[in-house]
Amino acid sequence: MIVMKFGGSSVANRAQIEKVMAIVASHRTRSPIVVVSAHKGITDALIDAARAAAGGADAGERVIARQTEIASSLECSPELLAPLFAEIRDLLRGIKLVKELSARSLDYISSFGERMSMRCIADFFARQGLPALGFDAWDLGFVTDSNFGRARPTEGFDARMREGLKSKVPEGMVPIVTGFVGMNAKGEITTVGRNGSDLTASLVGAAIRAQEVQIWSDTDGVMSADPSVVPSARSIPTMRFDEAAELAYFGSRVLHPSTLLPAMTGDIPVRVMNTNRPEHPGTVITSTPNLEVPEVTSIAYKERQAVLQLTSTRMFDQVGFVADVFAVLARHHVDVDMISTSEVSVSVSSYNLPALEAAMAALQPLGQCELHTGKTILSIVGQHLARTRGIGGRILQCIADAGVNVEMMSFGIGSINFTVVIDDADIGKVVPLLHARLFEGALV
Repeated sequence: MIVMKFGGSSVANRAQIEKVMAIVASHRTRSPIVVVSAHKGITDALIDAARAAAGGADAGERVIARQTEIASSLECSPELLAPLFAEIRDLLRGIKLVKELSARSLDYISSFGERMSMRCIADFFARQGLPALGFDAWDLGFVTDSNFGRARPTEGFDARMREGLKSKVPEGMVPIVTGFVGMNAKGEITTVGRNGSDLTASLVGAAIRAQEVQIWSDTDGVMSADPSVVPSARSIPTMRFDEAAELAYFGSRVLHPSTLLPAMTGDIPVRVMNTNRPEHPGTVITSTPNLEVPEVTSIAYKERQAVLQLTSTRMFDQVGFVADVFAVLARHHVDVDMISTSEVSVSVSSYNLPALEAAMAALQPLGQCELHTGKTILSIVGQHLARTRGIGGRILQCIADAGVNVEMMSFGIGSINFTVVIDDADIGKVVPLLHARLFEGALV
């Protein structure tokens, strides 16, 4: 068995869905389980409608009209999505009345994208002659905790999923399953996080001990850099789980950051492929080291970050000061990406600006605090970085030659990533030059 996940761009319209159907049909002998995202743009439209409702406005009909257009192009019956449309209207009406959008309600409204997409795709496949049956993930055992926005399956998920597929999917039928969404024990809808259909696929793959998890998107696998910034970026044939995990966390747009954890645990290969070029081999991610790969695998970046700097002479030779700082950060739910310390200062970076602002007020008694926004975490990843002599100097020289200043830096013993903080405005100057020198051997 294999798990095949298709993202929003892969199921954006009828033309793309026909490509997906052909790909799935070509893998029928491998007993595929298909995990689908919402049609491109639908989830954002649903969230926008919910926020508009919380502000007292009506915006639900626009997203319903958009979904209706896609369903009509697939020749789906109007009755197929009518119950979900009614549910959306009721939910938005409730949000408008209370003028509040809670985490629970946000997960609820966000879930409709995958739920509608799955029904349309399964219906279309079946009418086109590919035996398919649609399932909301919870109907196959995807029961989660109540951590709305970042839910995870509860204990016993693997057994529930195997039993659900065995008892509910007839022989020869292709199950089409909603990604991204789950349901807690109370029957409340949850989500695993934005772009989380990758994680759903990986969790399902680990649960059923799949031969392979395939992530189908609109790029030729994992790339050496963001193609929108570096047009000459190339596909990476093979890479290790830890490299891919670093890239996903530090901004690679191809994989959800948590995707690889279940696959790593089950040692299940993850293959990233292009729906528009299914003949391309893409990228295979495994646990097996490859001694033949170059010193640098890829360059990733995560913009719109913030850096909190705390300066205090009380730090000097004082045991436990940094522990006190991190206790405050933990209480305010600050997810720290990078840390840099000296005898009199500590700097941390995070994407969560509101949490940093709240923590900053609590840190004032410990020293002088400054908050810097508009920062980018730039990470150069490669399994051989730690033993490549002079690689750090080459990276820093390249950044300097781009006329850009490094504001923080992290490179640990045995590390597979060299990470710096720069200004958001400097991405377009630094990344192309780094790629040219590290991947293309250019002397510019």
